[in-house]
Amino acid sequence: MVDDDDKKIKAPLTLDLPLVEKYRPHILDDIVGNEETIERLKMIAKDGNMPHLIISGLPGIGKTTSILCLARELLGKYYNDAVLELNASDDRGIEVIRNRIKQFAQKKVSLPAGRHKIIILDEADSMTPGAQQALRRTMEIYSNTTRFAFACNISSKIIEPLQSRCAILRYTKLYDEQVLKRLLEIIKMENIEYTNDGLEALLFTAEGDMRQAINNLQSTVAGFKFVTGDNVYKIVDSPHPLIVKKMLLNAVDKDLNKSLQLLDSLWAKGYSAVDLITTSFKVSKNLDINESLKLEIIKIIGLTHLRILEGVGTYIQLAGMLSQLSCQ
Repeated sequence: MVDDDDKKIKAPLTLDLPLVEKYRPHILDDIVGNEETIERLKMIAKDGNMPHLIISGLPGIGKTTSILCLARELLGKYYNDAVLELNASDDRGIEVIRNRIKQFAQKKVSLPAGRHKIIILDEADSMTPGAQQALRRTMEIYSNTTRFAFACNISSKIIEPLQSRCAILRYTKLYDEQVLKRLLEIIKMENIEYTNDGLEALLFTAEGDMRQAINNLQSTVAGFKFVTGDNVYKIVDSPHPLIVKKMLLNAVDKDLNKSLQLLDSLWAKGYSAVDLITTSFKVSKNLDINESLKLEIIKIIGLTHLRILEGVGTYIQLAGMLSQLSCQ
């Protein structure tokens, strides 16, 4: 069993580190969200016998961090010698599988009884099918000494033979309350000035992505020294949802001219059709109107979004959407 002192290996807190790295969790207890899945990882850490793992889910919700924390708790002071991490930025074709990964799997490392070397493959769904095929035999031959952990956004892009060899854990996106709690902790530690609408803007733009929320926080502080709603939307270059909300409500209230004026002002600021339609969809879900009308609005926005994604990203599409809304 690894001592508790070995578990808590802290990264140096230097001023040069981005906030997302400075406050990255180092033990499983510090990870936000996905409590049931984290409990399973804690049981693996306690038991010591880690299976091959696939962790899938949206970006920025703690997949890679969870694997790194699990590796630290399993290996403690042996972490640096017994863990190999490869990311999508690395070349991970067949040659890397045959050479670098195989060499690491063959490497002799003295570990406590029941512990294994760990190979972490981040963004595993971007690996070529040939490279994934080459992994099959490697996983079987060296399973007594080495365990594989895959982090991916879409588990279906991992070939079936690898999936059948792994325990699959699925992460869901984080709730706003969970993201808010961590943001407030960071704000307190960094002595950042903020307003409530600034926090709301960070949550709105992050959409359950913790990494996005923290990066937007740091960018806003770097640009304006003060976190307000307007400052956040300027930094992320996103249309202000209050203006978009007013634009939609004017259209629904049959005041098409006012609605088009607001669209004109946003279009003149250089926002793309994708920016405007994406924000319109997010805003429409929270409109305080009749439920059946809300469903019709979402349907119209969805069809417009489809046409824009197919390449027809013109002003006419957005104006046509507003005119359709005014006919409801």
